[in-house]
Amino acid sequence: MAIDTLFDRASSVMTVISFITFAGILWWAFIHNKEADFAAAAQLPFDDDEKEHSHG
Repeated sequence: MAIDTLFDRASSVMTVISFITFAGILWWAFIHNKEADFAAAAQLPFDDDEKEHSHG
């Protein structure tokens, strides 16, 4: 009987940990302000073109 209780508690703990991890990923992706990083990443393809044209 004790092993059943242990598995029930472990299942509950893993559910809570999974939800916290999911909420953290959502916070990092959507709520955390990363607009400057995304804007810089969006300009990377164009930066390569400018470097090629300036040397040629």
